[in-house]
Amino acid sequence: MRRFLLVSALLILGIAAGYGQRRGAGDEFEAPSLAKNDQEKRILAKLGQMRAAGEVHLEVPVTDGRMLRLIAEAIGAKNVLEIGTSTGYSGLWLSLALQKTGGKLTTFEIDPGRAAQARRHFREAGVDHIVTLVEGDAHQKIREYKDPVDLVFIDADKGGYLDYLNQVLPLVRPGGVILAHNVGMVRDYVDAVNSNPDLETLYYMNGSGLAITLKKR
Repeated sequence: MRRFLLVSALLILGIAAGYGQRRGAGDEFEAPSLAKNDQEKRILAKLGQMRAAGEVHLEVPVTDGRMLRLIAEAIGAKNVLEIGTSTGYSGLWLSLALQKTGGKLTTFEIDPGRAAQARRHFREAGVDHIVTLVEGDAHQKIREYKDPVDLVFIDADKGGYLDYLNQVLPLVRPGGVILAHNVGMVRDYVDAVNSNPDLETLYYMNGSGLAITLKKR
């Protein structure tokens, strides 16, 4: 099973690299996500309602959200960290995967107002039982986290990306994945992952840009 999951993840990384060569490549083939069951339908409906109501703040584009879900589910992620909850939009995409894998999401948000919105969105989407929202400065709060991690999604203060990387890297299991959003604005992070021989990084440049980093086995 682990071998299958690893192959699946590597295939996804290869697809991401191909997309990254041409911004917008493949857009004409994309269709909306289809709900497989009532649980997916409820989450997808909430995602649509959030966008329609303007209840998103610096959130990922739909394309990037779908990539988060795809990678998390393909590697069978059980334990996911998200740094930068905002109003919960990306967390809901990750939850689409986690309600399949039996996994959990721990997500960090510094702004009390956005944290309150996110809690409501998680509850209304029916995923609050698999989400733990930690309110406060993730630079400090992440130090209290000790469990092994399958996947990390970083989408917070760009000046803090390198510190987040250094803190989460020891937690990520071999074969785990680190995803970083809007990496075009964080050169020190890009330099760090590109120069580390323990890591393999490709860049998915549809949407807003996503660095996809494999922690090698």
